Amino acid sequence: MADDIGYLGQDVPKLGFGLMRLPKRAVINEDIKQVSQMVDLFLGAGMRYFDTAYVYDLGRSEKAIKQALVDRYPRESFYLATKLCAWMIAHDEKSAKQQFYTSLERTGAGYFDFYLLHSLKAGNVKKYDDYHIWEFVAEQQEKGLIRHWGFSFHDQPAVLDRILTAHPDAEFVQLQINYQDWENASIASRANYEVARAHGKPVVIMEPVKGGKLAKLPKEAEQILRTANPDASIPSWAIRFAASLPGVITVLSGMSNLEQMQDNLSYMKEFEPLTADERAALQQVRGILGAAKTIPCTACRYCMAECPKHIAIPEVFDAMNRYLENGDLDSAKDAYAKVIAEGSGKASDCVSCGQCTRACPQGIEAARRITECAETLE
Repeated sequence: MADDIGYLGQDVPKLGFGLMRLPKRAVINEDIKQVSQMVDLFLGAGMRYFDTAYVYDLGRSEKAIKQALVDRYPRESFYLATKLCAWMIAHDEKSAKQQFYTSLERTGAGYFDFYLLHSLKAGNVKKYDDYHIWEFVAEQQEKGLIRHWGFSFHDQPAVLDRILTAHPDAEFVQLQINYQDWENASIASRANYEVARAHGKPVVIMEPVKGGKLAKLPKEAEQILRTANPDASIPSWAIRFAASLPGVITVLSGMSNLEQMQDNLSYMKEFEPLTADERAALQQVRGILGAAKTIPCTACRYCMAECPKHIAIPEVFDAMNRYLENGDLDSAKDAYAKVIAEGSGKASDCVSCGQCTRACPQGIEAARRITECAETLE
């Protein structure tokens, strides 16, 4: 993409509303009133892009956005994206394709502005081939039920290159990009971004704040950013880093409350790319974070879809990280005990089936790390 003039999504506002972590008024019920307030603020600031998925929160995310957005605003006033997951929930071609129709029904949207094949990687792309999903979404586009289609991706650059070579009609790619993982060989943020660009594909960015990990930094790292810009919130650095890249359609922020929405809008309503000095400050922070030993879980919860022991894996990892971050074992054990008290299976219940490891988009050896959590926290 040597020239970005006229690329798909060039005029889309660069802050997108990721709907995977919506606020709740109970454990299993979205807080529709607060979600509606967040939608109002978002659209009022001129933003337009909303991103959900068939599997997010067992379908409640798509239903919530119908109530908070689709039923309340003219359809042409926003962009809605959702995803079809052929490898996690579907059991055959029919059930995979049915997700599309179910998403239309749940959202009431009539059509999707952006439609994605969900979380492609080497281990699951064959499902999309075998179930003829590529052809299916192209057919829905011809019918006018999809405006633009692409896929989200979690794997290595060589895999991305193969997929884009085999499916050049994909119009965009959704990639995990954040400043901490920009040079990370496992996540390969930079390398995957460069492959997408080489194939002429614009990019939607997900996990810019790494599931909230980049909203709270070690004191040394936070001080660097406070010195560079005392008025900027810590999460703003992550969002602006991603939005400053060329060829970006939008940057998805998984906002969970009004305060996060207000903060993001405060600097993205009139977005300014990072300066050279700000990029230098982030480079220093990246060096500090590179030495961290925490489990890089972003709480996407894909690992829990088929856990036979119903272990709340993200919460267990979060408890373990309290110990790994600062050596506070008592606090970590207290946090872990709370997770168990709320109904999670114990880490020691793990049967090492490996489905969590296979599902993890971060490449975490989740089953092995759960065993470590059991040994440390129980």
